Amino acid sequence: MDTKHRILDEALTLFSEKGYANVFVADIAERVGIKAPSLYKHYKNKQAIFDAIIEEMDRRFLEEAGSLQISGSDAAADAEIYKHISEEQLIALGNDLFQYFLHDDCTRRFRKMLTIEQFHDRKLAAAYTKQYVDDPLSYQGMLFGLMVSSGVLQAENVEIMTLHFYAPIYFLLTICDREPEREAEARKTMEAHIRQFNRLYARDTKIDRKQIKKNHRGR
Repeated sequence: MDTKHRILDEALTLFSEKGYANVFVADIAERVGIKAPSLYKHYKNKQAIFDAIIEEMDRRFLEEAGSLQISGSDAAADAEIYKHISEEQLIALGNDLFQYFLHDDCTRRFRKMLTIEQFHDRKLAAAYTKQYVDDPLSYQGMLFGLMVSSGVLQAENVEIMTLHFYAPIYFLLTICDREPEREAEARKTMEAHIRQFNRLYARDTKIDRKQIKKNHRGR
């Protein structure tokens, strides 16, 4: 790992241990094993380090998404992929992404830091909301909207449908952050959640359910 990445790695560790406000550039330089003036050759201040950490997290996520054969950022491209995968493939993909967000060391430490600091710093609270609420809901909302318009899914309100999907998964992630021993339980719950979501919103499922009710009334 080169010096520039070591700075990000040690800074993130310090932020997650002590809180963003309690860490100074000199602390990061000391942890890396360099002098503060040397650190400034790579990043002009602590904010620049923080911004670079977010960029590194985004890069790592897109790399992981690519390994799972999805874009992770292009809703239109991913909508085409999701149209053609089975429920079992959807569950496997959801499980892989859940494990990534739970166990990727950079993502885990960053989430820990923001969870703590959101109560002390309005800018970090806004960063938390953007990273774990606004951005995921925006991407998934576009994804589901495209799938509704193409007839793969059916919903009266795409925004509410998006909340139905994302909120339980994020809730399970936060449980595992606090209680890692509950991961297996959380993954089972997530699988059940995805299956139920698919049955509630998949157009073919809704048609089948209506036909079953119609046949039942005709008896």
